[in-house]
Amino acid sequence: MKICVTATVGDLNAQVDPRFGRCQYFVFVDSDTMAFEAMPNEAIAAPGGAGIQAAQTVVNKGVDVLISGNIGPNAFQVLSAAGVKIVTGAYGTVKEAVEMYKNGKLSETDVSTVSAHAGMGGGFGMGKGGGRGGGRGMGFGTQQPMPSQPQAPQAPIAPRTKEEELEQLSDMASRLAKELEEVKKRIGELKRV
Repeated sequence: MKICVTATVGDLNAQVDPRFGRCQYFVFVDSDTMAFEAMPNEAIAAPGGAGIQAAQTVVNKGVDVLISGNIGPNAFQVLSAAGVKIVTGAYGTVKEAVEMYKNGKLSETDVSTVSAHAGMGGGFGMGKGGGRGGGRGMGFGTQQPMPSQPQAPQAPIAPRTKEEELEQLSDMASRLAKELEEVKKRIGELKRV
């Protein structure tokens, strides 16, 4: 099975990029052999329609399953129409996300997880267009719905023990530290060029 995972860099040890349309890389993985191919997401800098362009790239690669953190309605529609199974809520490394999916720990979704245009102008004061294109997609946010957009009701969160929550938060802190190091490394690479 051919799986595409959104990633911060182009390898199996990269962190899952929580964004779909404006993710840094797509990592295409053969779930049987774990052989992979990575490609930068050319839609990342698109002034609009990044989700649709990214979805078309994934469809053109013959992907069976897409794994990401979140997905918007337009990309969801393109992928669904092409028969691509969509899995959201992924975290950790690309390899871990593929393993979690193979082990049934990540499940497919039948709805988008963010509102339209949620990735536009998402962070650091860039983007003054109310999420409609003024920000050029340069934010580092996690594609939260714009406040003016109606939000879908949230599924109730299962009660957790203090130990489970502590473990989850510790894992999250470790992942964020790794992502920060990858960002710093990439900044250093870009400054040298």
